[in-house]
Amino acid sequence: MRKRFAVFMISCLVSVAAVAIDTGKAFDDPVLQARYDNLIAEVRCVTCQNNSIKDSNAFIAADLRREIRRLIGEGKTDAEVTDFLVTRYGDFVLYRPQRTGKMLLLWLAPFAFVVLGGLALVRVIRHRMSLPLGEDDSDVEGAG
Repeated sequence: MRKRFAVFMISCLVSVAAVAIDTGKAFDDPVLQARYDNLIAEVRCVTCQNNSIKDSNAFIAADLRREIRRLIGEGKTDAEVTDFLVTRYGDFVLYRPQRTGKMLLLWLAPFAFVVLGGLALVRVIRHRMSLPLGEDDSDVEGAG
């Protein structure tokens, strides 16, 4: 029973991998093919989210590969292709999002919170250091 299950699982995994991704060349021109390969490696699958569309077997990834192939075939630059994808799917679709003010804020916010937390901690410690000793502490000193 276990052997049958193991064979079934292995055959499912192999069959899915065999038909998953279109591995044929998109362009005869090696320069266009290199651009195409670079772009599909840099675009995140919106369904899988952890794979590029180069490695994904989702239907949307196949559609995005076809769309990128069409745009490159029409003579669009890499920047125009990525702008098209960002307009359609948002910054999330790129593994390396475009540098904008919003992205700078996302990168700097954690550091700002650490600095503010450190300043608050220093202020609390200084305030507690300036407080007089309580009566309980003076009773212990006088008794001993």
